[in-house]
Amino acid sequence: MPRLAIYPGSFDPPTLGHLDVIERAATLFDDLIVAIGPNSAKRPLLSVDERLEALLNSTKHLPNVRVEHFSGLLVHYALSKHATSIVRGLRATADFEYEFQMAMVNRRLSYKVYTFFLMTKWDHSYLSSSIVREVATLGGDYSGLVPPEVGTIMERALSARTKD
Repeated sequence: MPRLAIYPGSFDPPTLGHLDVIERAATLFDDLIVAIGPNSAKRPLLSVDERLEALLNSTKHLPNVRVEHFSGLLVHYALSKHATSIVRGLRATADFEYEFQMAMVNRRLSYKVYTFFLMTKWDHSYLSSSIVREVATLGGDYSGLVPPEVGTIMERALSARTKD
């Protein structure tokens, strides 16, 4: 049976750190689903469709990666896809406490799904979607923080936002 993993996130926007984790996870698993999930705590810059487009464009060079959107509990989504693994990226030790708690809750909800942590490259350890959104909305240069395909979509979204 193929080893299928889910890499979940809000990906608003997808950063170079996200792409780093995706590329490395794609080498570890037979198939990888990059799953855009809900995050009610964040006010999105990009719509779900824009995030899907951004991730599809950024991962088209990875034949074993597909991009989807889900709602509800991550572990239920993973089970519905017959995934055995969840991949989570860690930037710094501050991420670990929250991610550890989530991994334990998911493990409690289903013993069939394991969580794997991948550290981002040092070059991207400071990156977060929140920081990129703030830089972008305040008019800063975010081009070195996101894949070029994402930058184009962000420009379009920011332009539409200023017209409103």
